[in-house]
Amino acid sequence: MSELKKLHETALPRRVVMGECWARDGLQNEANVVPTDLKVEMISGMVDAGITKMEATSFAHARYLPQFADAEEVLRRIPRRKGVDYRAICTTMKAIQRAIDSKDEGYGVDEIAMVISASEAHNLANVNMSHDENKRLLEQMTRASLDSGHAVFGWVLTSFGCPIKGDVAVQDAVAMGQWWKDIGATIIGFGDTTGSANPRQVSAFYEYVLDRGFTTEEVVVHFHDTRGWGVANSLVALTFGFSHFDSSLGAIGGQPKTGAADYHHGYSGNTCTEDLVGMFEEMGVSTGIDIDKLIALGHRAEAVLGRQLRSNFINAGCVPHRGIVYDKEKGIVEVKG
Repeated sequence: MSELKKLHETALPRRVVMGECWARDGLQNEANVVPTDLKVEMISGMVDAGITKMEATSFAHARYLPQFADAEEVLRRIPRRKGVDYRAICTTMKAIQRAIDSKDEGYGVDEIAMVISASEAHNLANVNMSHDENKRLLEQMTRASLDSGHAVFGWVLTSFGCPIKGDVAVQDAVAMGQWWKDIGATIIGFGDTTGSANPRQVSAFYEYVLDRGFTTEEVVVHFHDTRGWGVANSLVALTFGFSHFDSSLGAIGGQPKTGAADYHHGYSGNTCTEDLVGMFEEMGVSTGIDIDKLIALGHRAEAVLGRQLRSNFINAGCVPHRGIVYDKEKGIVEVKG
């Protein structure tokens, strides 16, 4: 079946869940530390706009990531609302203990995210561990997280290609996702870590993922927009029925620095939340997000970071439909009179 035919014949999800990564993945490699007050303001605005899944912070040591020295303070102050889940990323047992302590004290996160790369070369560069070493540590971290009542989000980085090794076999990436499931992760993300995936590759990848028994509810779609392909790749995932998407306001963040590799120099960027939400809503796929509030948040994000970000949607605005009848579910414009 051609990709175009598949797009037209597949029943799209009526609703998707947008996971917002601005406050962690987005800010992680920002040169300037964003004040706690502004982080809390932005997260509060996201909740008010209707975002229900959010990567709020990292429990990394402040010596390595000073941006998140205020992790506990942010978690104490952000709004707690029924149906809103917060996530933090942890890479060490000490980080897991901080997550557990904050939960015990009443201001923790709902999900703990952990990472391993499909490419061992990238894993060595990113966390200085082989696959076997990293798996042993992650198994300990997962057990502690599950025992403390957290959901575990298992990331498989470089699932669509490695900046060091090159191509990554889909079988290797999906096998790593299965390993996450086997040790207890209930949320799986196959990361396009350097924005190398193309729509045809994505189609074959997700077909294989579904053939291997993964469901559209347990897999989170997260593409990087390094080469401008993030929205197109997300659209392909939508046609397969996937309904959970991670993205970032203004397309900021997106790539961990790996020291030896040079791919990160100036080539970062998650897929833009505003652009994805605007496109989904125009297609008749509900995000549950207030568009006007999202646009205001996009502009506020630019003010907070002091520069123009990479959002087409907030610059162009909503598509006008005045004077016509537009059926979003069918994608048909009918002019009356």
